[in-house]
Amino acid sequence: MGKNVLMLFLAAVACCISVVAFTQATNPAQVINPGNKTSRPANTAPRPFDHSETGFELSGSHKFVACESCHIGGNFRGTPTRCNVCHSLNGFINASPKPASHIATTDSCDSCHRETLWEDVSRVDHAQVFGACESCHNNLAASGKPPNHLATTAECNACHSDLTWVPATFDHTNITSNCVSCHNNVTASGKNPEHILSADTCEACHSTVAWEPASVDHQLVMGTCSSCHNGGIATGKHPTHITTTGECDACHSTNAWIPANFDHNAITGQCYSCHNGVGATGKSMDHILSTNICEACHSPLSWLPASVNHDEVAGNCANCHNNVIATGQDPGHIVTTADCNACHSTVAWSPANFDHSTVTNNCYSCHNGSTATGKTSDHILSSNLCEACHSSIAWLPASVDHDEVTGSCSTCHNNVIATGKDPDHIVTSGECNTCHSTVAWTPANFDHSTVSDNCSSCHNGSIATGKNNGHFVTNRECNTCHTNTYWTPDSFSHSSPNYPGDHRRNLGCTDCHGGNSETVTWDFPSYAPDCAGCHANDYRSGPHKKVDSPAIYYTVGELRDCAGACHQYTDSTFTTIRRSRSGEHRVNSDDF
Repeated sequence: MGKNVLMLFLAAVACCISVVAFTQATNPAQVINPGNKTSRPANTAPRPFDHSETGFELSGSHKFVACESCHIGGNFRGTPTRCNVCHSLNGFINASPKPASHIATTDSCDSCHRETLWEDVSRVDHAQVFGACESCHNNLAASGKPPNHLATTAECNACHSDLTWVPATFDHTNITSNCVSCHNNVTASGKNPEHILSADTCEACHSTVAWEPASVDHQLVMGTCSSCHNGGIATGKHPTHITTTGECDACHSTNAWIPANFDHNAITGQCYSCHNGVGATGKSMDHILSTNICEACHSPLSWLPASVNHDEVAGNCANCHNNVIATGQDPGHIVTTADCNACHSTVAWSPANFDHSTVTNNCYSCHNGSTATGKTSDHILSSNLCEACHSSIAWLPASVDHDEVTGSCSTCHNNVIATGKDPDHIVTSGECNTCHSTVAWTPANFDHSTVSDNCSSCHNGSIATGKNNGHFVTNRECNTCHTNTYWTPDSFSHSSPNYPGDHRRNLGCTDCHGGNSETVTWDFPSYAPDCAGCHANDYRSGPHKKVDSPAIYYTVGELRDCAGACHQYTDSTFTTIRRSRSGEHRVNSDDF
């Protein structure tokens, strides 16, 4: 109450100020002059200001707004009159703007609001509203669908006007279910009294355009088939229908009358009492010779496929198994005039039980690839004596008789067809039987004649005999000195350019290789690799004159190569050769 009085007081003061200001603007002579204290004549009363004369009547909350709140700086001309010019962010004056939570609309405030309070909304002008109906009519901003509203995703204006909720012009386009929520004979028309017994799911059979024509969903029908399919309400049995008291769904589906699936579950025998070609389909003209016990071969679901019970077949095997009526002999079958059951059972073609018990030899007379299965294209090279390796029960496993094998060992023993060389086998191009027998791989009698290298891969002291303790120290292969026949005698051929040649005396290896290794032990290393390296102490200077007079002799260093050449000169200038000597000493010479 106190707040309202204060508001009225402030409004009165503001009004007085406004009157004074207006008087100053329109009649300056009447303005009170504080300077000279001149006042209006006592008999002249101020005229009340009627704001409606400006074309903008102050009503509602605007009555209580101070003049200067709108007339900024005392400027009365050009003051806007449209709501949104003031009531907006950064508007003409600091008036309350449209809040962020306001529904999407134009800026015509007075289309919906009164001048008393914002909340006092007299009506909503939907022409000023943007966005979908449900953005407001969501039961939060404004009334929305009631709990019993039918299920729909359509906007409100699909059925309702913006004046009132009812009456509604209903658009079924977006209705997908729950028809009965309206079509219950209370809200809207529902089932009529002669409607068939069914569930309340209208949309299962009817469209949203019209009740009829209807497409019946039999899953929602609760009565028996014959309650509709009686020739009156819907199609029933035709005159040639078999006599039965069963319901339609005993044989027919809800999709179509045919094909009909007769329920034979209760039928245990005597199919022929119906399937005799009169009451129901019987044997066709090309049916095999058999008894009339249909159920022996056929199932109650369909004639085909059939599982033939050969006990009911009246003819012989070939009457059917002729590759026309049923599978017969394939092109690779052995030539025979015997009936199928001579070898085959009525259960399956294979295994076939040919009685080999009386067959002792000459398998090839049948197993030649024509009459009966013979050698395959990848069979090993062998004679045609099947029984030498195979049994009369099965081809595999086979026990190979190597006496009947005509190819080489490696045509089979190649680690594909049969076991071949293992990864650490010695390098050889010889056939298996060079060393191995046909009984077992070991023991093996090794033939070295085909081995050309890499002796140590076997002769390493583990696989086969290797070097003994006093063996010459070397990394060379065995065949450098030894033959592949015997270890001794051994023979080494020196190929080094420093080797002087074979000496006259038959030297042993250790005469030069004192350490019993490939390293040569020189007596006089400074002269190596010449003769003086061993024979420096054998040198005699006397016979080796360089000049006769005065007598000058060669040194051992000058003649370190005994087998080389030397000269005798005429004088000590060594410019003129008097005599040459070449090859005086040879390693194989008797007069060294």
